[in-house]
Amino acid sequence: MKTENGGKRRAETKTVGIDKIAIGAGRPLALIAGPCVIEDERMTRRIAAFLKKLTGRLNIPFIFKASYDKANRTSLQGYRGPGSARGLEILAGIRADYGLPVLSDVHRFEEIDAAAAVLDVVQIPAFLCRQTDFVMAAARKSRALNIKKGQFLAPWDMKNVIEKAEAAGNENLLITERGTSFGYNNLVADMRSLPILRNFGYPVIFDATHSVQLPGGMGTSSGGQREMIPFLARAAVAAGVDGIFFEVHPEPEAARCDGPNSLRLAEFEELLAALVDIDRLVKIGIKE
Repeated sequence: MKTENGGKRRAETKTVGIDKIAIGAGRPLALIAGPCVIEDERMTRRIAAFLKKLTGRLNIPFIFKASYDKANRTSLQGYRGPGSARGLEILAGIRADYGLPVLSDVHRFEEIDAAAAVLDVVQIPAFLCRQTDFVMAAARKSRALNIKKGQFLAPWDMKNVIEKAEAAGNENLLITERGTSFGYNNLVADMRSLPILRNFGYPVIFDATHSVQLPGGMGTSSGGQREMIPFLARAAVAAGVDGIFFEVHPEPEAARCDGPNSLRLAEFEELLAALVDIDRLVKIGIKE
């Protein structure tokens, strides 16, 4: 098995600037969070307002995320969202009214221009990270690009994906680990992946909620092990990631997408505060 760094001291990454936020190079832990998908404008704005207040209180650099079209649902009956036109309008409103940078995933070439005009970060879904033309087209247009590592890829294979984005002229990149396929309907989070990915020189984000997903595990939708999220999140921050990614919802049991692996908003603060403390200790140790 390749390890790239052979157990050496954690490499530092470059700094990636997103709006007024700087991620990487030993800076404080950044947060990417929001609902899996835009269910309606009112709820999406409610979640954004809650997270803005919470992250302001904890002094956490924050990027709001929400999908406008989940094109990779398990079943044809799965809720996908309001679509690109309405969804981007809602995200633009949140960006303007709350002063938050926004992120969403793009699934089709036809959406790239419109999405890049609104989003501070365009996200390449894990299933599409190997699509050369798509990655390069998104990289050319985006201010910043978050590339999710495919569930089917070894961490060192992401070097090739990164080189595609760089060849398109974009070095404002985030790399997100979201778990690796482990048999049928299951994922495993291999913490060895995190330092390997960081050695490519870009900030690494750990997606703590999708890492506990059970893909297709409920037949027509994915299941999840929400109770495991805090354990994986704490482990990833202790391993030195630059940012953490969560999907959250006021009532996960009623969520129209990815409820089983979404965190309850009311329970979010305690975990975030613990992660900030862990991050501070880890980065003090690195500087020393």
